[in-house]
Amino acid sequence: MKTRIGLIMLVVAVLLAACATPTPQMVEVTRIVAGTPVVEQKVVTATPAPPAPTAAPAQYKIAAVFPSSIKDAAFSQSMYEALLAVQKEMGGEARLKIAYSENMFQVPNAAAAIRDYASQGYNMVIAHGSQYGTSLAQIAPDFPKVSFAWGTSLDTFQSKGIGNVFAYQAEAQEGGYVQGVIAALMTKSNVVGVTGPVEAGDAKLYVDGFKKGVADTKKDVKVNVTYTGSFSDVTLMSAAAETHMKAGADILTGSSQSVVGSISVAKDKKGFWFGAQWDQSALAPEAVVASMVYDWTSVVKDMMTANKASVLGGKAYTLTFKNSGLKIVYNSKITVPADAKTKADAAIKGIGDGTLKALP
Repeated sequence: MKTRIGLIMLVVAVLLAACATPTPQMVEVTRIVAGTPVVEQKVVTATPAPPAPTAAPAQYKIAAVFPSSIKDAAFSQSMYEALLAVQKEMGGEARLKIAYSENMFQVPNAAAAIRDYASQGYNMVIAHGSQYGTSLAQIAPDFPKVSFAWGTSLDTFQSKGIGNVFAYQAEAQEGGYVQGVIAALMTKSNVVGVTGPVEAGDAKLYVDGFKKGVADTKKDVKVNVTYTGSFSDVTLMSAAAETHMKAGADILTGSSQSVVGSISVAKDKKGFWFGAQWDQSALAPEAVVASMVYDWTSVVKDMMTANKASVLGGKAYTLTFKNSGLKIVYNSKITVPADAKTKADAAIKGIGDGTLKALP
């Protein structure tokens, strides 16, 4: 004998699909009573199966080694702030863990920190300083499953058979040129002083670009340049700035974390300052006219994407005005002449479309 069970009617509206609340239903039940089929109606409660648990997204881990403080208003802070921006965009620490060591100006100590982070299973270790390159070339081959990154440089060490190192560089000459244009149009004494750290890397690019920006805008402005030989010696920077001011400079500029000394001198002597690497207006609102800012956010994101796709290195990145990695940030407390801003904007456009060269 055939037994059939059929659905008679729904007695309650269907709740939200995600809700696990039992749903009452009227069903037709056939029973066998003394050999005779008897059809009855009965209300039964069906409980939907709970959704399958979803695995939490894996946490990505980045470690960074900085030569100075993460609040140096210069090179180290530019990368640290980029890491924080990426972390926020990803949804917080649960998605991106950031570890760092700061004030690692002693290269052996920095190398030890880089190796230690790599041994702890971080997906990527960033050695944020050109002085770390030699150490990185020695450490990276020992951890072939870890991505490393360093700057400012474009050397990924592929020529040495190393495949897990990224490199990045700021085309600082572009920002230097634009700020040179503004400085040339704002100086009253026609003398500008530059306090650089070491004549290499993005520091030299910035200085060379600044000098050309001044020369292309106003040929009778004299630019005096001093390299102290140190990224961290504030006293040497202060002394260099004092020398420039005594020589008639009413505008100063320079790069590295040690320029806090130069900024202090510009402030005390009622001069102007043009910042580099990060927005330095908060250090001296009455002196800082504008700053060339590094934005490493897109670089960090692309390196992470490559790493997740098992491309552990071999790519070099640059910051430019065209890719928005470089920005000129004006201090709202200081009035910049309209013609200076107009010519600065024209320089940015010209550099971006290739009609203007920022280096000699």
